[in-house]
Amino acid sequence: MTDRQTLSQELARFAADLEWQQIPAGVRERTKLLLIDAIGVAFASTRFEFAHRALSALTLMGAGDCDVIGMPAKLSLRDAVLLNGILIHGLDYDDTYLPGSVHLTASCVPTSLGVAAARGASGEDLLTACALGLEAGARLGAAGKGGFLRSGFHATSVVGTFACTIAAGRLMQMSAEQLAMAQGIALSTASGNMQPMQDGSWTKRLHPGWSGASGIMAATLAQQGYIGPTEAYEGRFGLYPCFLGQHAKDADLDIVRNGLGERWEFPRTSIKLFPACHQSHAFFNAALAIAREYQVRAEDIESIRVRIAEPAVPLICEPLAAKRKPDSSYAAQFSLPYGIACCLTRGRFGLAELEESSYSDPELVALAHKMDYEIDPNSGFPKSRSGEVIVHTKTGKKLSRRESILPDEPAVPEAILEKFMDTACSAMSAARARRIRDVLLDIERLSDVRALMRLLSGA
Repeated sequence: MTDRQTLSQELARFAADLEWQQIPAGVRERTKLLLIDAIGVAFASTRFEFAHRALSALTLMGAGDCDVIGMPAKLSLRDAVLLNGILIHGLDYDDTYLPGSVHLTASCVPTSLGVAAARGASGEDLLTACALGLEAGARLGAAGKGGFLRSGFHATSVVGTFACTIAAGRLMQMSAEQLAMAQGIALSTASGNMQPMQDGSWTKRLHPGWSGASGIMAATLAQQGYIGPTEAYEGRFGLYPCFLGQHAKDADLDIVRNGLGERWEFPRTSIKLFPACHQSHAFFNAALAIAREYQVRAEDIESIRVRIAEPAVPLICEPLAAKRKPDSSYAAQFSLPYGIACCLTRGRFGLAELEESSYSDPELVALAHKMDYEIDPNSGFPKSRSGEVIVHTKTGKKLSRRESILPDEPAVPEAILEKFMDTACSAMSAARARRIRDVLLDIERLSDVRALMRLLSGA
């Protein structure tokens, strides 16, 4: 027998005891910037069909009194959190904690906003809960050592359920004992697989919001005395043994424990500067560098070859025939051949490249068909995302570039705020976007988050 606490208990104690004043100033500021980025991306998503399909479905399930970002709707708490998660993650323009391959703000931000508004909590309360969820999720994701993805699970959704349980529980002022129990309950609701990446279907967009709704349910059940397993993570059928399968032996739970509350990990979260799978970004940077340096034209290219980490192949390269000719905006976001074609010929990959007129462009489709790949055994995955692009021209030239995206290179505040204005202004006037930005920059001064949600709503 041992007196050592379970991982659920350690995370619960951390979440229950932490005070706003104990969070380092830099961590507070990073939390705020991640929230700002997420909200901007949500606004941009309101222009796309998937957002309105989801709203229609959730409206049929009943009304409520909770606001939705950028949309004129009032839904129940769980449905509003679900839809806000869909909006933040739907364009795959939301941030990524690279060591864990998790999009945590897409789940923690809707959860924290929703519960904080429902309880009339303050901006400080909101940011504290959000930071706690982000930190727990970052550590839990990294502890999997890439095993979730290798096993076909979407770590964003699976791990996000526990992160959201902790964020919601903190806002609900739950005790450490209740928070530990809530994580056990969350184990039975955690879900999310990578099958949508095979055909460009929409269900991956559901995952962060689903983890938020599940986290709220787990926290509420625990608060009312519902009993869950005590070993949510390390038990025989806990998170890592169950979801990692043959890769469970690689999990390292000390990544969660070591330095908890002393060293903050989630501020290393990477902001996306392209609306596409993060596995593509290093390749996009490499292709853009080739385009800038050599002024290459589509008609000059004989072939394109990329060197890629094996776990990324099912996401952005296979099935190759489908990836070479995406048939939807979502398929385009997970098509490395199409994305590289855009970067080489247009010098960009932005929201305009998600339009049907773009991904069906014959020139881009033809160039995408010239791309093939090989496995890079030295990619550095999952600690970094590297990508090498090799272009062979019809005159016999070989143009190559290798780029890496490291978790220790987060975007500077100016880049994040510039991105917010770009994404928000795709759905509203610049004046309204600036007003929202300014309120968000002072969010810790808010006495009641409900005022913020009214400002963010499309009503």
